[in-house]
Amino acid sequence: MSVRSIPFLLVTLAIGAAVFAGAMLLGNDYYFFAGYVVAQYIVLSSAWNILGGYCGYVNFGTAGFFGLGAYSTVAVYQLVEGNEFPHVVPIPLLILLGGLISGVVGFGMGYLTLRLRGAFFAIATLALAVVLETLVVNWDFVGGSRGAYIVRPETIGPIGSYVRYLFLLMLVLAVAALNVARLIERSRLGYGFATIRDDELAAEAAGVPTLRLKLVATTISGALMGMAGAPFPYYIGYLQPSSTFGFDYAVNAIAMSLIGGTSSWVGPLIGTLLLGSLQQLITVTISSAVNLLLVGALLVVFVIVAPNGILGLVHKYLQRKPDEFVGRRRIDLDAAAAAAATAATAAPPAAKPGSAPGSPPP
Repeated sequence: MSVRSIPFLLVTLAIGAAVFAGAMLLGNDYYFFAGYVVAQYIVLSSAWNILGGYCGYVNFGTAGFFGLGAYSTVAVYQLVEGNEFPHVVPIPLLILLGGLISGVVGFGMGYLTLRLRGAFFAIATLALAVVLETLVVNWDFVGGSRGAYIVRPETIGPIGSYVRYLFLLMLVLAVAALNVARLIERSRLGYGFATIRDDELAAEAAGVPTLRLKLVATTISGALMGMAGAPFPYYIGYLQPSSTFGFDYAVNAIAMSLIGGTSSWVGPLIGTLLLGSLQQLITVTISSAVNLLLVGALLVVFVIVAPNGILGLVHKYLQRKPDEFVGRRRIDLDAAAAAAATAATAAPPAAKPGSAPGSPPP
């Protein structure tokens, strides 16, 4: 991490601490349940944007990496369940393990599929999620098709409820994902990703190691998605393959990035805060079944009105303001010039030197 990134890290940590302190002051565990989901999608959308936004490779395998991180936690839990202390493995270590496993799978997926482009790559990533779900369904050690239960403690240390602890961990992970995305965007790695997104053939002709850069992108993206899924079994308590590998994770990660804007790290953050908060509000007031309907409606609206997302609208507005100012300034100058010309035409001719005032011209 460069020295210039340290202030941003401190600011994001301070904001995360303020959010957690505010939730603690409210004293309602629902805010921790809802906040966990929003923070989780911040990680997923930021991870998706590293490959889908920075490199331009649309990835439908978000649910696969998310589920892989979740079931890596279940596998470790099953290994230590017979011990006297079943929670001997701390969740931060499980998060790192889930990120490691998902990163390795992301590297392997990239090596096998990144020679494909466009819709072919997207279909290949979707197939990966289906393959991983099929393997889990037929793996009895982690529960198979019947699912697996995770018994979590009710409270932990000075924080209190265990859900608050999980929200704190996911909040820290969201801060880390935002810092990683921003650091990549402003580095030589991010510039290499941009060349792949703009014109991959021209980048290859210019000597850019496109395959190596894409492998880095798939590894980082997969690792962050797996880290987001690692605490999920403790959050939900009961893990089932059909819900863990659900297609809504991929849809939400893509929609939140597209709605916010894929050109910068801040786009997925804006899209997640907007769409994630609306989904949680609708889940409480109407029904959770309306969530995907909301996602589809917003995607249609933004594709028509703002194809570059909210960031695109902001950039377009900021670029229009100087032009409008210059246009108004030009109109004012033209009006002033016309008025001056009219006044000069209407004014009487100046008298010649030596002539008497009021005498007729010669």
